[in-house]
Amino acid sequence: MSFKEKGLLVVLSGPSGVGKGTVCRALRSRGTDLQYSISVTTRAPRAGEQEGVHYFFKSKEAFKKMIEEKKLLEWAEYVGNYYGTPIDYVKQTLDQGQDVILEIEVQGALQVKKNFPEGTFIFLAPPSLSELKNRIQGRGTETLDLIENRLKVAKDEIDMMKYYDYVVENDQVEKACDRIEAIVTAEHCKRERLVEKYKKLLEVE
Repeated sequence: MSFKEKGLLVVLSGPSGVGKGTVCRALRSRGTDLQYSISVTTRAPRAGEQEGVHYFFKSKEAFKKMIEEKKLLEWAEYVGNYYGTPIDYVKQTLDQGQDVILEIEVQGALQVKKNFPEGTFIFLAPPSLSELKNRIQGRGTETLDLIENRLKVAKDEIDMMKYYDYVVENDQVEKACDRIEAIVTAEHCKRERLVEKYKKLLEVE
């Protein structure tokens, strides 16, 4: 009797400027089996964006209905548009045995933890606050006030680390990717994920 192991939901988050997007792009370039979650948004498609590939595009009315019907793992409003993670898409992908990674902000990750506590939650941390400040300043897009505000928020978010399963320091991108891949491998080897598989094997004479 075959047993299909469900995929893992891996939630990667951390303070602004820590390098979540950079790490995820590096993971993608490695050709890992991690499936990147497709978000729902109310903003209009940009040139080249495809429905069901880059985003699921919805009207504000349809999005609000998804909130009411609890069809989103997390959602937020940003610059007048809504963004969220659809539960059905994530669950279908996990049921197919595919691992899913969500790259989201800390507040979104805490929403997911409430709605999907069986996920694997990884906090991407900066080597130091001074290094985080350097990275934010290095973008060259932030005013001094905004940089200080981001650092204040980052301190509060680093305090949220206690709600996560793992902490990965993003000192070097490739090393951070190695650690994330090691966590995914370890999670797949957890007893509670495999006990049903071996129960089924024992039933076969």
